Amino acid sequence: MTDRVYPSAKPNGTAPTATTAANPNAAPVKNQMYNNPNRVSYRPTPTAYHRHNRRRCSGRRCVCMCCFWSILIICIIFLLAAIAGAIFYVLYHPQLPTFSVSSLKISNFNLTTSSDDTTHLTTKLNLTLSTKNPNKKLIYNYNTISITALSNQVVLAKGSFPGFTSSTNNITIIHSTLSMVSQVLDVDSVSSLKSDLKRKAGLPVTILMDTMVEVKMDKLKSKRVGIRVTCKGIHGSTPKGKAPAVASTNNAKCKVDLRIKILKWTF
Repeated sequence: MTDRVYPSAKPNGTAPTATTAANPNAAPVKNQMYNNPNRVSYRPTPTAYHRHNRRRCSGRRCVCMCCFWSILIICIIFLLAAIAGAIFYVLYHPQLPTFSVSSLKISNFNLTTSSDDTTHLTTKLNLTLSTKNPNKKLIYNYNTISITALSNQVVLAKGSFPGFTSSTNNITIIHSTLSMVSQVLDVDSVSSLKSDLKRKAGLPVTILMDTMVEVKMDKLKSKRVGIRVTCKGIHGSTPKGKAPAVASTNNAKCKVDLRIKILKWTF
């Protein structure tokens, strides 16, 4: 039998178009899609990098705006405080109170050394001071005043004075008894006291006073503020016999300092 040859179902190449078949030398026809006026232009979608940059710039802008408004508010607060302070000064002319030492008498001053070579200090001092309120429109309300007598950082005696009110243009006299009983001193304190007692001018004494004070202005009251009064230029000696030794207070001067606490710091 003779084998029959069947044509292949899959053509070997692409069938030529009618145009190609008619004119084999003609140029291929371009796609008319690019010349279509109704075609929507291509817009690439933003990548994650661009979105991140936009978000970062927006965050920086927010931080800058917050810093600007914070600084502006702080400046306005300081400006208002300065204006209020200027108005207060013009209306009231505030002045700090003044203190002065009238007299200091040392009735007991005893250094004793025990058998175990420890030194004890026993003292008794009578102190008289005066304080003046020089203001015409301000009243000072004092808390209890704690008083300490020192000599070159060595504590000699302690005492206190009850709180009081100092009216305008008023002078208040303060009498206080300072004492210390069998206070143990270290070697350096004993050496310092013995050296000071040998001075011709006498034992240098410093008076420290700490208290809280409230300022009253007409119907207004301020918060209580701490003050420290430091009086220097006092020289005394140990008493001989029963009569107390009178210290020299001619050159005594007292300085008043405000003690304002901000957080944990005291100024």
